[in-house]
Amino acid sequence: MHTVGWFLPESEQAASERYEALASTAQLVVRESTRAMDFGREEYEERVTGDVVGTARDVLFAEQLQVTVGTREEFEEHRADSDGEYQVFGSENVDNVVWHAPPFADGVAATFHGEEEAAVGTLRRQAMGHVYEDVV
Repeated sequence: MHTVGWFLPESEQAASERYEALASTAQLVVRESTRAMDFGREEYEERVTGDVVGTARDVLFAEQLQVTVGTREEFEEHRADSDGEYQVFGSENVDNVVWHAPPFADGVAATFHGEEEAAVGTLRRQAMGHVYEDVV
């Protein structure tokens, strides 16, 4: 069992503060990306919306989330010892699980067979939609 990422907010406020802190970074990432793509001023103003910058901020936030990677048995042991519930995505017939559970909310988990990196990415997107969407 191991973890990837570093951010496991202790509270809704901590999650919200981190998300807010990423606003300027998201704007900079989008601006520099469009500059690398040779967007002119008009094209930038036409195509770069608040949704584009918001998506960049969502990705930056989600990529920092701490995710635990382990076997199904390790996940079941963790789940038995935790107070929260988990929404589990994927098949019950798979040996590995990734999960994320901040102390202030129920967790999310996803099963996977061999593509750990893809499972972590999927789980982080699920966490954004199911844990953090109403918080941030």
